[in-house]
Amino acid sequence: MSRLELRHLRTLTALRDTGSLVEAAERVFLTQSALSHQLKVVETAIGCPVFVRKTRPLRFTSAGVRLLQLADEVLPLVRGAEADLEKLAGGQAGRILIAIECHSCLEWLLPAIGGYREAWPQVEMDVSSGFHFEPLPALCRGDLDLVITADPIAGLGLSYLPLFSYESQLAVAKEHRLAGREWIAPQDLAAETLITYPVDRNRLVVFTGFLDPAGVVPASVRHVELTAMMVQLVASRRGVVCLPNWALHEYLKKGSVAVASLSEEGIWSTLYAAVREDQAEAPFMQGFIRTAIETCFSQLSGIVTAQGD
Repeated sequence: MSRLELRHLRTLTALRDTGSLVEAAERVFLTQSALSHQLKVVETAIGCPVFVRKTRPLRFTSAGVRLLQLADEVLPLVRGAEADLEKLAGGQAGRILIAIECHSCLEWLLPAIGGYREAWPQVEMDVSSGFHFEPLPALCRGDLDLVITADPIAGLGLSYLPLFSYESQLAVAKEHRLAGREWIAPQDLAAETLITYPVDRNRLVVFTGFLDPAGVVPASVRHVELTAMMVQLVASRRGVVCLPNWALHEYLKKGSVAVASLSEEGIWSTLYAAVREDQAEAPFMQGFIRTAIETCFSQLSGIVTAQGD
């Protein structure tokens, strides 16, 4: 009889976290048929099904719930042991000075750092604001060790490690003329006040990937530092804003705003951790990348496994 393996537990947790066979397969890097086969192996091993077929939302059986309890107990211990073994193998100490080019990323970055510090206490960590200087050249100089960016630049001697992919969406007031649209065209923003973070236009996808190619300029642009303030202004009909779908999820759930895709196809981007090539394989750096990805998928809604560019 087949035996339960760690990969089976990881598959079950992916299925619970995503609620979808397709997305769970992407999470554990399997085809959907391979994932289905693996689930059958598990059910054969325990002699009963682990989830109820054709239910929405997906519902686990009592056996499935018990295996998920086991996974929640065992997998963190395994990750901790793996981290300890990596330290023993070398590269246990280092420095990770981080800069971010995405204001909204603080939502998940700080919890990721907290979790990482528990497993890697000997690594010095800090966050430097990347909003008002060019962080990638600073990374090349050694002033930084890691930059969170959605805009890779080739030829700098950097490695770009994908974290996740996400859609940029437009948020408008619920009473706005564009509310209720599934998607908008660039011309729809010609008469609007566009609220953005105070960064260069060439670092904002709403310009580089949407408005500029169409030759459209918004009526005015207003700069705001904080995401929550942006959404308040949008809700009070002071303008519209383009933000990552995961940053808008909470406000959409509360009914504060309405959202639409940018164009019928939508605009998707991938978020990367940029590091110097000589540090890309360092155990302490790989440990942080794994922690960051796990934190993102456990806390953010609407993201998918990084698709690359």
